[in-house]
Amino acid sequence: MNDLSSVPTPEEPVQRQRKPDWIRVKAPTSKGYGETRQLMRDLKLNTVCEEAACPNIGECWTKKHATVMILGDTCTRACAFCNVKTGMPGRVDAAEPANVAELALKTGLEHIVITSVDRDDLPDGGASQFVKVIEEIRKATPNTTIEILTPDFRNKMQRAVEAIVAARPDVYNHNLETVPRLYPTIRPGARYYASLRLLEEVKRHDPSIFTKSGIMLGLGEERLEVHQVMDDMRCADIDFLTMGQYLRPTPKHAEVKEFVTPQAFKAYGAIARAKGFLQVAASPLTRSSYHAGDDFRQMREAREAKLAKAAPIGVKA
Repeated sequence: MNDLSSVPTPEEPVQRQRKPDWIRVKAPTSKGYGETRQLMRDLKLNTVCEEAACPNIGECWTKKHATVMILGDTCTRACAFCNVKTGMPGRVDAAEPANVAELALKTGLEHIVITSVDRDDLPDGGASQFVKVIEEIRKATPNTTIEILTPDFRNKMQRAVEAIVAARPDVYNHNLETVPRLYPTIRPGARYYASLRLLEEVKRHDPSIFTKSGIMLGLGEERLEVHQVMDDMRCADIDFLTMGQYLRPTPKHAEVKEFVTPQAFKAYGAIARAKGFLQVAASPLTRSSYHAGDDFRQMREAREAKLAKAAPIGVKA
């Protein structure tokens, strides 16, 4: 009766990592946050801010800046860092493009960021929905600049990029997320060099479109690996690099190997600028769409200054 050898041993509770002071943010409570949240509900829109548990949601939503996540709230991939739910997505919402355009109009956004879940179940990976969203925003509020953050369109990349580039977003973002060595565990459904080729294809089709990519730090990457990613991005002519601290959404996700200090982020940023990126955002709380509008204006100014400097004397760039 006292033999307990066959009784399952209870799992030890997972110890939550204590975040350093530079990571902590206040819980969102402002009136603006509540208004943005209600507007999203009214328009039946999803946001990556909520789905990915972004630490900057309070600040951004107070200013009515939200990153819309189209094509539903369910992803066909299961990346080890991402908090978006995984499964078989539902039908694509035909009203979604018009609803996104209404959001841009109602909030008076000067710059809007559109991302999506992976939709490997769709013949075009969801590219046509990106095109429709861009077209609807252009009709509703022509002066709003549009930034898109797309998946890799696995096995459909060529046609997807051609269709989206033809719709002419102002910024095309696709995140590499981490260094190549960590892809099998952190981003198993993707391929590092395929993601680089996607951004190269954007530039090949339309060099005037700004390209952007980002990586997370704190997953176990080495310093020289990060430098190599920067070099690979510059070889692909990527204009804008974002670097932020990886934060573990739940105990089921990949663990944080290191909390990278603000000083280390500053050093990485200086190296990236020296390598020739037009714009660099590097800090623990940096995310792909954090301060995206301000960063876009600075990037555009940097390109104009670079072209002016390169132009022959007496010739306008």
